Amino acid sequence: MDQYPDAVLFDRDGTLIRDVPYNGDPDEVEPMPGAREVLRALRARGVRTGVVTNQSGIGRGLLTGAQVDAVNARVEELLGPFGTWQVCPHHPDDGCDCRKPSPRMVLDACARLDARPGRTYFIGDIEADVEAGLAAGVTPILVPTPVTLPDEVDRAPRTAPDLLSALALVL
Repeated sequence: MDQYPDAVLFDRDGTLIRDVPYNGDPDEVEPMPGAREVLRALRARGVRTGVVTNQSGIGRGLLTGAQVDAVNARVEELLGPFGTWQVCPHHPDDGCDCRKPSPRMVLDACARLDARPGRTYFIGDIEADVEAGLAAGVTPILVPTPVTLPDEVDRAPRTAPDLLSALALVL
């Protein structure tokens, strides 16, 4: 069905779930408003979904990989399964090639989902998400939160006030 995108990718913190800085506790996971409904609508139409997330808490020594995995498992318990999880565990100063705004994780997610970048969306809450999406050739949608800077909103090619409004831009 070419009327729907191949895939929709999501940032995790501040987009799918409330942002709890360096969260290693699955009990602290709380879906963002509209997340369940958006994912249900996408999955009902056969649109593949994935998560692309920087988790520098690992590289900073504030979290373990096992803690991040436990939080991600809780996200799936609450929101359903995702076709791929792309996680950058590095510190921002590590110089890795995966940390957003690098396009690598977005492109890896597309490959894992067998999704064409030109028919994929990436929904996130900060400019690094938008930049990663643009660099990967997917369509980014910025859903601002209180931590999103006003000039990031101004520079974003597409914005939506919330996830349900972002869904309307996708379907």
